Amino acid sequence: MNIPVKITEEDLSVRVSRVAAIAAKHADSVDFEARFPTEAVEAMKAERLLGIQIPSQFGGEGATIAQIAELCSMLGQACSAAAMVFAMHHIKLCSLVEHGDSSEWHCSFMRRVASEQLLVASATTEGGIGGNLRNSICAISIEGDICRLEKDATVISYGSHADAIMITSRAHADAASSDQVLTVFLRDQYTLEKTHVWNTLGMRGTCSDGFLFKGEAPANQILPKPFAEIAAQSMLASSHLLWSSVWYGIAVDAVARAQAFVRAAARKSPGSPPPGALRLAEVSNLLQMVRSNVVAGLKAYENAKSDADKLSSMGFAVAMNNVKIASSETILEIINHVMLICGIMGYKNGTPFSVGRHLRDAHSAQLMISNDRILGNTSSMLLVHKQDTSLLG
Repeated sequence: MNIPVKITEEDLSVRVSRVAAIAAKHADSVDFEARFPTEAVEAMKAERLLGIQIPSQFGGEGATIAQIAELCSMLGQACSAAAMVFAMHHIKLCSLVEHGDSSEWHCSFMRRVASEQLLVASATTEGGIGGNLRNSICAISIEGDICRLEKDATVISYGSHADAIMITSRAHADAASSDQVLTVFLRDQYTLEKTHVWNTLGMRGTCSDGFLFKGEAPANQILPKPFAEIAAQSMLASSHLLWSSVWYGIAVDAVARAQAFVRAAARKSPGSPPPGALRLAEVSNLLQMVRSNVVAGLKAYENAKSDADKLSSMGFAVAMNNVKIASSETILEIINHVMLICGIMGYKNGTPFSVGRHLRDAHSAQLMISNDRILGNTSSMLLVHKQDTSLLG
């Protein structure tokens, strides 16, 4: 039996660096072929990174969201698709860890995730409601000890490759669309009939195809808390923070390519600043803004974690929404600057300074979940909530 040891930043960094090296090697083929980053995910399993968030009493290492965010950033610098798979897996684990510890079945499932390095996917989107995760059309049915669910899931990221899917639905046939539950279905408890093919501009390796999901499982696999509570207290923050960490990693790699380009130009013309030098300074400032934004969000989440009321408050939701909006918009500006710095060498594929993949992948950021939807929710909250104007919170 594996006896968990206290996790260290150095240990995590070494392990994820090995995964990142493998992910970087295959990043272009993952993108070009729109294929799942198999090599990177197998390396994550080999390094036992899929279970690090699970508490030590269930065989994991008890990694914090801040530690996982750092790993997302490191993987984002290598392969954004692999990093996003890792982030989305841990977003689901955050809901499981924070809200499943009172259920014997979910505690047992956490042990399995840690010991078997299971990959967990999410199914919150649905035909007819799109990305509005706080509403469902489908409803779970419970007969005796068995629950059944059929859902037109227009997107299930890496659904064909997952070992389990955590899926939202209405709590019962007569429930309101916002009265939802979250259920874990294991791979042998559901079928997936592909309805949409993931042929996109960027993030192609996440393989986020659409499926008709049909599942049957013991009813005790439904998480005991309402999804409204789960979404507000864990999923909102973990999604915006881990996604933003991936996007930051993409931007870091792009800026590193711009820096290498400007250095090469400086060596060719010693004594005179290269044309892209000022833009490089400008883009460095933008990158620091994204980093500061994410770090502040991580600290806010850590400070609120022990207070359920604070986690469910409008002020906290506004803060997390702002993290996502700011990071998703700024990374596009950063990578566009990098393209201008590197010129045709950045625009062309296959050069050391190519950032076409970075730019295409970054465009997904404003769509996960749509910034317009988030801004609409934020504006509604700000009608009744006073904006926090203190510098130090």
